[in-house]
Amino acid sequence: MTEGKHLSIYITGRVQGVFYRKSTLEKARELGIKGWVKNLENGSVQIEAEGDHDKLESLVEWAKQGPDNAEVLQVKANESEWEGYENFEIRH
Repeated sequence: MTEGKHLSIYITGRVQGVFYRKSTLEKARELGIKGWVKNLENGSVQIEAEGDHDKLESLVEWAKQGPDNAEVLQVKANESEWEGYENFEIRH
């Protein structure tokens, strides 16, 4: 049985080269969210995140702004199948 839910989140805009992944890592750990973040070849960022509903919503809201130098154009979040991540990490 799982607690919480899993979101696949895709962020587009100027989100690479602005410490988006590192800032996401810090925010996710602060919220107690498990999963990972990585840059995609098309210039966007992907986050796979698991946790309770309210904390995931907080992460999605944060993702709409991101770190100071980011210029977020769009955030898409879709519920996905639970994976059971043990921590939050940056993937390459």
